[in-house]
Amino acid sequence: MKVLRHSVWFILLASLVPAGFALAAQGSRVLLDGVWTRAQLAGTPSNHVVTRPYSKPADLSPPARLVPVAGQAEVPADLRGVIRRVHVPAGDKVLALTFDLCERASNRTGYRTEIVNFLRGKGVAATFFAGGKWMRSHPEQTMQLMVDPLFELGNHSWTHANMAIVDDAEVARQVLWTQAQYELLREELGKRAAARGLAKDMAAVPESLRLFRLPYGRNAAHTLDLLAAMGLPVIQWDALGEWNDGSGAPEKSVAHALKSVRPGSIILMHANAVPKNTQLVVPLLAAALEKQGYRCVTVSDLLLSGPVETVQDGYFEKPGDNVQYDTLFLGGGTLHPRPAEPKTP
Repeated sequence: MKVLRHSVWFILLASLVPAGFALAAQGSRVLLDGVWTRAQLAGTPSNHVVTRPYSKPADLSPPARLVPVAGQAEVPADLRGVIRRVHVPAGDKVLALTFDLCERASNRTGYRTEIVNFLRGKGVAATFFAGGKWMRSHPEQTMQLMVDPLFELGNHSWTHANMAIVDDAEVARQVLWTQAQYELLREELGKRAAARGLAKDMAAVPESLRLFRLPYGRNAAHTLDLLAAMGLPVIQWDALGEWNDGSGAPEKSVAHALKSVRPGSIILMHANAVPKNTQLVVPLLAAALEKQGYRCVTVSDLLLSGPVETVQDGYFEKPGDNVQYDTLFLGGGTLHPRPAEPKTP
């Protein structure tokens, strides 16, 4: 039965795949400034709001389009596996800052404007891995990120599904729904660009998401085959930019990250306002990296710098340190644990 299920999904994926594999590029500052004002790009504190899990019924609804129009060629052999870092040429102190934008079905997360404003103000490149539901909840911010030439967007599944425990059909739904949601927002951006006489600048906006990050860093062996068939290299990390010893001190997060950072590193952080104090960590970490001579690039640019270092099973800092998430969250990882019922007197 498992072989049959695999074959059905590979047939579907094959129908979406054009010839040629390419990483995402580009963006247009002209388009970014032509569609939004500086105040709109800066955002407001209301963007930081994270709702309490189950404060409303879980949102299990799909996107308006279930399957993306565009497809991608299979991931080439040299980019397969769970990519933790890149072996860059000697002396090239380059690395990638990455930020997850997660959102489960059981609540709505936010958008940490201070992080993005800092990166834009300092000209620091970064890659954001966005959930499909998060993109639907945050359409303006998604379109701003997709068009900004400093940044790139990657796929982080629809509602943060744990790819180690869901079946192949759910893997495909989670990934393809997110690809489709990106397309819908790109089409909306295209309409706005055309209305402002900037339609030609849309050529600089990637047509599809070209990278994938595993929720919880978890995968099964055949998950990698499914993602490779969808044309999505799997991007992990080798350094944690958020570290909590209970103090919440951003300086400790920076010190912890610097212990692991080396040329070719991929640093994990979040910009969805869930981890506390990331907006305080980022300026300190960026300054520390600059002092050590590092420059930041997008993951796609980093992948062009040299061969990748991969593992077959993702993890945070050591193998097996994320297995607890298989049982901590419900619905294959897409739902928070249910709050305890209040005790009756």
